[in-house]
Amino acid sequence: MTLTPTLTPTDIFVAGGGIAGMMATALMARAGFSVICADPAVPVTRATAPGADLRTTAFLQPAQALLAEAGLWAALKGAATPLQRMRIVDADPATGAVRASRSFDAADISDAPFGWNLPNWRLRAVMVAALETMENVTFLTGVGLGRVLAREAEALIALTDGTRVTARLLIAADGRASPTRGALGIGVKTRRYGQKAVVFAVTHDQPHQNTSIEVHRSGGPFTLVPLLDHAGRPSSAVVWLDRGENARRWMDLDTGAFEAAATERSAGVLGRLSLASPRSLWPIIGQIADRISAPHTALVGEAAHVVPPIGAQGLNMSLADIRLLRDLAAAAPGDLGSAAMLRQYDRRRPEIAARLAGIDALNRTSMAGGSALRDLRAEAIRLIHDAGPIRRSLMRAGLGMR
Repeated sequence: MTLTPTLTPTDIFVAGGGIAGMMATALMARAGFSVICADPAVPVTRATAPGADLRTTAFLQPAQALLAEAGLWAALKGAATPLQRMRIVDADPATGAVRASRSFDAADISDAPFGWNLPNWRLRAVMVAALETMENVTFLTGVGLGRVLAREAEALIALTDGTRVTARLLIAADGRASPTRGALGIGVKTRRYGQKAVVFAVTHDQPHQNTSIEVHRSGGPFTLVPLLDHAGRPSSAVVWLDRGENARRWMDLDTGAFEAAATERSAGVLGRLSLASPRSLWPIIGQIADRISAPHTALVGEAAHVVPPIGAQGLNMSLADIRLLRDLAAAAPGDLGSAAMLRQYDRRRPEIAARLAGIDALNRTSMAGGSALRDLRAEAIRLIHDAGPIRRSLMRAGLGMR
C-alpha cells in the first residue's frame, strides 16, 4: 500500500509496533482486513544489538494457539522451551529454608504443557519478517501518532511524518503511557507497589526439567522460567521482584556479589546461579483504563491494563484482548469499528478488572513480611495443591480456559 500526504484509507490502524501491536496486525490481516501499523521506534531484532529486549515471555496454551493462527509458530517453536510444571515454594525470609513446596503439572488438565517460554528479541524478529510478507499490511517504523479524531464513520489519524489515515477501527496497542488513550481523554487507575523487577538470565547447576519456579519469601516473588540450554548448561530467565530500594541495590552489585545474592534469594532450588545476560530494571505497577473503547477505537494490551509479572498473565491477557477483537471483527466484517461491535468488546473490562484484583492480591501476599501472613501463605499453597478439584480449577483459570 502506498501512503500519501492526503487521506489514506485502511480497515484497521494499529498504534504501536510492540509484540501486542504486531500480533494484532498479523491476526487482523490474516482475517482479511487491510492494516496499517505504526511505531515511533524501530524494532530491534538481534540479541546483540543495542536496545535489544532480552526478556522472555511465557505464552500459555491459548496464546500459543494464536501464534499458530497468525502463521508465526513454525518459525518460533525451535526457540521455545515448554513449561510442563509450575512449582511454588514458600521460604523463610531470614534463613531461606523451604517451608512449603508444591508442583502443579499440566498433565493434570491437558495433553500439552502450560505454555512455552520465548525470548522477546526473537519473537520480534519473526513478527517483523512475517509482516513484511503480508500484502495487506503496511508497517511503519520511526513514525509516531500526532492527532486522533473520531468521526461519524471512521477514525482520522494524523502521523508525525505528515501522513493522514482514515480507519474503520483504531487499535491502541501503544503501551502503559498510551498516547492514543491520552488523546482520547481516557483516564486510568494506577496502583503503585513500591517494587521494581530485576530481570536477567542465568545458568544453574541443576536441570530445570521444564519447571517454572516461584520462590516466595518477602518483597515479591523470585521466578525462574525455563530456557533452552546456554553454553552447554541448564538455563532460566529470572524475574526478581523486590522493594525499589533493594532492587536498585541488587543492580549495583558486581557480578560475583549479585550471583551470590540471587542464589541466596532463590533458596538454592536449582543450585548456584551464574549470570548469563545483562541485568535490567523495570517498575512494577497495576493499572486499568477507565474505558477500553472509544468511537471507532479499542484499547488492547498495556494501553488497557498493566499487571505485575506473576503467573505469566501480562502479555497473555493482552493476547486475549486481541483474540476477542479479531473474533468480533471476523464474525461481522461489515460492523468493523461500529458502536455495536465495541459494546461487545467493552464486556471484557469486568474480566480484566477481576484478574487484576486477583494478581494484586497475590503480589501483596508475596510481599508480606509478617509471620502470620507467611504462615497463611504456606498453608494456602498446601491446601490448593492437595485439593484436586480446586487445583485443577485454578490451573484452568490461570490458562484462561473456560
